[in-house]
Amino acid sequence: MIKIQFVKLAAGLFLIFLGQSGCRDSEYVLPNDYTTVSDRGNGTGTTIWSSDKEYLLNGIVFVNEGQTLTIEAGTVIRAEPGQGENASALVIARGGKIIAEGTPEKPIIFTVKGDDLKGSIPIENNGLWGGVIILGNAPVNTPSGENLIEGLPTEDYRAFYGGTNREDNSGILKYVSIRHGGTKLEDGNEINGLTLGGVGSRTTIEFVEVISNRDDGFEFFGGTVNVRYLLSAFCGDDAFDFDLGYHGNCQFLTGLQAGSTGDLLVEISDRKGYSKTKPFISNATLIGRGMDEDGISAKFYNSAAGTIVNSLFLHQTHGIYIEYSANNLDSFQQFENGNIKIANNVFYMIGNNSARQILSVSSTQSMNTTEQDSIINASFKKENNLLEDPEIKYNPQKIDVMNLLPDHPNLGEVFIIEDVWLKKPNFKGAFSESNNWLKYWSILDKEGYLLEN
Repeated sequence: MIKIQFVKLAAGLFLIFLGQSGCRDSEYVLPNDYTTVSDRGNGTGTTIWSSDKEYLLNGIVFVNEGQTLTIEAGTVIRAEPGQGENASALVIARGGKIIAEGTPEKPIIFTVKGDDLKGSIPIENNGLWGGVIILGNAPVNTPSGENLIEGLPTEDYRAFYGGTNREDNSGILKYVSIRHGGTKLEDGNEINGLTLGGVGSRTTIEFVEVISNRDDGFEFFGGTVNVRYLLSAFCGDDAFDFDLGYHGNCQFLTGLQAGSTGDLLVEISDRKGYSKTKPFISNATLIGRGMDEDGISAKFYNSAAGTIVNSLFLHQTHGIYIEYSANNLDSFQQFENGNIKIANNVFYMIGNNSARQILSVSSTQSMNTTEQDSIINASFKKENNLLEDPEIKYNPQKIDVMNLLPDHPNLGEVFIIEDVWLKKPNFKGAFSESNNWLKYWSILDKEGYLLEN
């Protein structure tokens, strides 16, 4: 049995930690021979960062077009703290490549300067540095076919992403931990934990966690990259955000929220009136902020579509919203056209355990949506979604994430997956009793949040 435990301290101290951007003093000091990495337009060059050295990002550092940055397993990359013009981040530009392939025993860690990896920075602290941004040449849904990535200075041409190469390859991220990021460049413009802009399908993104980022954990701006084994925990905005025509597969996703922190567990949107965003999400475990907080599980809007199957939604006040605007390109029309599919999922302690509240229409306009709600609600049980207790325990001190095999008496059959890239497990949710993919490398395991019996 797999258990994820996180503590909400009795006096609300946990929530205070989540909201602060500072950190307590650390005794950790970088050794004298550490390497400071800065960018004066030349990028990193084609180079190797080795695990026997210390690295400090000073400002926004690019891997330029034509360059390859290789990071050895077990390497720790720290970043100078700072906001605005003092922000630090690592950016792989279009045509650049990162090869960061850790192992369960030797993950690659991105964190803030002063983090001794032994608790000097509380796990809940966010917004201390920037994050990791990968930009590629795959399609994005904008009039020009490219865009400027959010969170970076607009005057730098290297911040553009998008193109026509669906099979573009930006490299490998595997067994990578990204912690305490999301620094603010300006009001409303923070850096995500891992930002993927126009990233192509030959890029490998597997076994990556984002911990306590101030903005989204993972955000996909267009592109075709397929991802699996991702954890987004305790982030300040969305756990997973899909936008601008993203069209790929996502399997074994875990989203954890805590207290009053976080917005949507899954956000799926596009440019209004355009309908190219269409992720396929299978085997997600998505745990919200609890029934006493005003959280939303997932939302489709601005014409977006997509599929969510074989997943667990737990402990959130609101369920899945599909936007209706009486426009023939809204997400409700996508639903009617069969481009939104919510099937073979389990919902528990969501929307008062009412099917009508779990899958429903939302609208920013004053209009009667009774008919549309009825149409969506009718599909809930038809698509084998269930309102059952998956025996995942929830209380103020502990979340117990245990996987659900098909012989569980109440949880129904799995959705049959046909795509050749996707694995075909016989369970729902992100974990199985024989596959605890967070073991060893995740900070949740290292700091005792992850328990196994």
